Amino acid sequence: MSEIRKHYFLSEYCIIAEERAKKPSDFTGADEDTGKESSENCLFCGGAEENTPLATAVYKNGKIYSDTPEKRVRNWDFRCFPNLYPALSPAQDIQEPGESSLQAEPGYGFHEVIIESPLHGRRLEGFSDSEISGLMQVYRDRTCSYTTREKIHYVSLFKNFGKKAGASINHLHSQLIALPFCPPPLARELKAIRNKESCPYCAIFDIEKASPRTILENSEWIAFTPYFSMGPFEVWVLPREHVSYLGDCSDGMLFALGEILREILKSYVRILGNPPFNYMFYQLAEAPEYHLNLRLLPRLSINAGFELDTGTYINTMSPERAASYLKGDLRPEDKNRKIEL
Repeated sequence: MSEIRKHYFLSEYCIIAEERAKKPSDFTGADEDTGKESSENCLFCGGAEENTPLATAVYKNGKIYSDTPEKRVRNWDFRCFPNLYPALSPAQDIQEPGESSLQAEPGYGFHEVIIESPLHGRRLEGFSDSEISGLMQVYRDRTCSYTTREKIHYVSLFKNFGKKAGASINHLHSQLIALPFCPPPLARELKAIRNKESCPYCAIFDIEKASPRTILENSEWIAFTPYFSMGPFEVWVLPREHVSYLGDCSDGMLFALGEILREILKSYVRILGNPPFNYMFYQLAEAPEYHLNLRLLPRLSINAGFELDTGTYINTMSPERAASYLKGDLRPEDKNRKIEL
């Protein structure tokens, strides 16, 4: 029978509809075009630096450089530059309207692309320890760089992988958008957190650590399929230590974060093949009450009329069942079922 589950501490709901459940193999091949584009004419590859805006931060051999009009940094490890088609811009060239009941303001902000490898076709699950921990340090550095900018109140750091997840270019990259406001979902979370006597995310950590939804953990982080899951194989990652944003994370925490992120992505590949996915960092540098978390969501289902109408998601794979697949510990009734990967 289906279940209606309520969010841990928000007035939001999801529906777990196990009678509509699918095998993991039913989700494979969800984005068949992922990774098939060639490196020819790729703007993000090493050697194509002149084809992008000037890089604001170039990571090379443990040091940080930047491009100049006269010279582009070559042979880099990670490269960050303004998006060629930004959602927001530090150039406040949008005019406010005249007398009107409608409100608008200049589209001030920053939109940056983070190129995660100079080599075309790389995947995060194939990164070495030094590469994946290096990327986590880039994430922290870029978050801190924009958190301190005037009028910036939220830094959205996210990855789209695959066309169905919103990626228009296959070359490995993430994006950062620095906003002059706090997004309403985060504002609602923060309001609910402030009405609690203690951090609800710390409570979630304790609940999920002892639950069948736990996938893996290490010295600093825990990964689990949340009780309130919006879609099949959604995963949350929480730090043991209460920190509000990546800027609070030590090098050791970042190393452990990279390790656990890489293992989750390996599980996705093992179970789902080559799924499109998004991951998003939820963080609030201005609010120490907030608890940093990372959420991953494979794009295996479509938000249709019901979801758009109600804001309630129907999930055909229970988080408990998803966890059993992701950690390779199949339930007895699943062990004799053939799974075609």
